[in-house]
Amino acid sequence: MEEGNQTEMVLFHFRPFSKLPEVQMLIFVLFLMMYLVSIGGNMSIVLTIWINRCLHTPMYFFLANLASLEIFYSSTIAPLTLASILSTERTVVSLAGCGAQMFFFIFLGSADCILLAVMAYDRFVAICHPLRYTLIMSWHLCVQLALGSLLLGFILAMQLTVLIFQLPFCSSKEISLFYCDVLPVMRLACADTHVHEATLFVVSVIVLTIPFLLITLSYVFIVDAILKIRSAEGRHKAFSTCSSHLTVVLLQYGCGSLIYLCPSSSYSPERGQVVSVVYTFITPVLNPLIYSMRNRELKDALRKVVISFLLLEKK
Repeated sequence: MEEGNQTEMVLFHFRPFSKLPEVQMLIFVLFLMMYLVSIGGNMSIVLTIWINRCLHTPMYFFLANLASLEIFYSSTIAPLTLASILSTERTVVSLAGCGAQMFFFIFLGSADCILLAVMAYDRFVAICHPLRYTLIMSWHLCVQLALGSLLLGFILAMQLTVLIFQLPFCSSKEISLFYCDVLPVMRLACADTHVHEATLFVVSVIVLTIPFLLITLSYVFIVDAILKIRSAEGRHKAFSTCSSHLTVVLLQYGCGSLIYLCPSSSYSPERGQVVSVVYTFITPVLNPLIYSMRNRELKDALRKVVISFLLLEKK
């Protein structure tokens, strides 16, 4: 009973970015702007795809799902981070609160990575088997693939989070990051974590390495098929539909690999802080910009939605 009470009293707090209030305020403003732009950009993509019937295709269905995941993913990290930065005192997080944030971070981040692999498969079928595309990529299969990404992410997140929070944490601890990430929290445990580190590596391979290899394989076939297209316009159109997806893949998987596929003994809190800012704040901002700028159909649809909204405002 005493041990249970001790566990309940464990509290975490985040390491501040700077001890200078002016620097903290500047970081707060930058993070708030990035969070609002991320939410606004991804929400615009979801609404635009939902409103325009011409965008009701598998490719845009997966893109809308990706944008929705980005909204929830950002909202898992940003509000607590912003409150922590703005607070003059340490923002304290309970064991349960930290576990909840970690679970949703792993769940949504894993589903995001798996969905990018699904999107690569969609592009592979569209370019390499165009005549059979509608037959292969049926709506039934699209829904199954989207739900499968969520289900696999949920299972991995649940197992890893439960395993980590079974570790004993002796007292209140400072997390060397601005949110409850796996490695910083694991380092605060008062027990051997070799099994947990091995489990994290296995999960990272499932979420990062295997999908990335499948994406790479898909693009080998895609590039081969594109080079066989005779018209320059056809090759350009095929490349343009893939370039935005490939850019997002390199950003997402590159950042994730720097943290989770490196040996845990080489983990650096400073490097983790920088890379974490990139994939929790910067990447969710860049994703809608990349897709809207490199995709003509989406760009035109967004323009029509904005014009329609402005006309309604004038009335």
